[in-house]
Amino acid sequence: MNKLYWKISLGLLGLLTVLGLIYILITAYIGKNYVQEINQRLYGSIADTTVNQVRPLVNGQVDTAAIQEIMHSLMVINPSLEVYLLDIEGHIITYVAPYKRVQLEKVSLDPVIEFIESEEGKPFIKGDDPRNPGEQKVFSAAPILEGNELAGYMYIILDSEEQASVSSALSGSYMLKLGSTLFFLALTGALMIGLLAIWYLTRNLRHLIRVVRRFQEGDYEARIEGKHLGELPPLGATFNEMADQIVANIEQLKSVETLRRELIANVSHDLRTPLAVIQGYAETLQIKDQKLNQKERNQLLETILKSTGNLERLIGQLFEYSKLEAKQVQAEKEPFFIGELAQDSLHKYRLLAEKKNISLLLEAPPDLPLVFADIGLVERVFQNLLDNALKFTPPGGKINLSLKAFDNEVEVRIVDSGPGIPEEQQAYVFDRYYQNLKDPERKKGAGLGLAIVKKILELHDCNISIKSKWKEGTAFIFQLPVYSA
Repeated sequence: MNKLYWKISLGLLGLLTVLGLIYILITAYIGKNYVQEINQRLYGSIADTTVNQVRPLVNGQVDTAAIQEIMHSLMVINPSLEVYLLDIEGHIITYVAPYKRVQLEKVSLDPVIEFIESEEGKPFIKGDDPRNPGEQKVFSAAPILEGNELAGYMYIILDSEEQASVSSALSGSYMLKLGSTLFFLALTGALMIGLLAIWYLTRNLRHLIRVVRRFQEGDYEARIEGKHLGELPPLGATFNEMADQIVANIEQLKSVETLRRELIANVSHDLRTPLAVIQGYAETLQIKDQKLNQKERNQLLETILKSTGNLERLIGQLFEYSKLEAKQVQAEKEPFFIGELAQDSLHKYRLLAEKKNISLLLEAPPDLPLVFADIGLVERVFQNLLDNALKFTPPGGKINLSLKAFDNEVEVRIVDSGPGIPEEQQAYVFDRYYQNLKDPERKKGAGLGLAIVKKILELHDCNISIKSKWKEGTAFIFQLPVYSA
């Protein structure tokens, strides 16, 4: 913050210095023109007066005596004047000037005529300086008439080269003193005011830096209050939004970390159970190998095989859920008949259902439209939902899979006659490792089946809902989009 403060201060100092120099140059230029304008207004009529007093041209010829008289009179009035006689085209006929150093042969008549034709007062006009080509000087001018005809012009430079040299040196010294004094005072005052203004205007920025440092040091409640937003409301508001987002991300990471620990604990438990069964029965086979008859040996092997299957299924679910959560699975959508897929899925479970004395029913109209989805992933959804229904439907119960077409979607509904799920727990059934603690049967399994179902449907931009009452069964409902060619 100190570096920023001093950078702004040095920038302000440089700006004020440049402005001060510009001020001095402008002041010197205006002052010089001011002096010249005063000189022209004071002596602007001197050419008229001179021409009225004497006749510098007689029959187009220079009157030497008249010129001498003009020179004497003008030198008495103002020794810095330069007198030129011009013909009607502006050529210099003769002149009276110090040191006789004239470099122009002709003077532009446009400013001369403008000066002469001005009626009210004499305007501030500059004309050619015969002694310094390219420069402009203030002058007085008057027409020279012989009778009613124009014979030439009297052109008097009011600011001779000698006077300009002396006045330039004096005015330069004066302007330097005046300008440097005013510049120093103005610069000092402006710098002090500017530093105070910068300090005042950056107070909110300093407060914002302090708040950011507090947040950096771990005070996640630090925020920019409204009264400190000042001139920086977008910056303060952006920081507050960023801080809120960071805190939310931290809380989310904490939640993810908690879920990760729970996942590891649950996975460890679920993996340990079938492994312990496999190990126990394998040790039994090894120790009692000679004492077991074929039937007992087959029972032990069947138990080991069943536990191995459970272990394989659990590991498969873990890999599947991890890939879905990491967004490594993409839905390869295509049109297909969902009625045929539902029929095939039920057929695979019919033998298992018959063993448990559970009825499997399919309700699907023959004119169902094609749906647009990943057929493999949708089959996995059917599989997990039917697994879940068969697990919790008691013997003698039934499972109904119904399909119904609407305008732009086909609704899938899988209803079982199991124990149902309490209303207060229905919002959590799709969370990984959720288990209904009120039902001992719900404690069996890894609790990943429904979580996988939800992830797959999210890949299809679809939602799944649940309708259930305790002891009255459960219905899972989702929709798939209709294929449009």
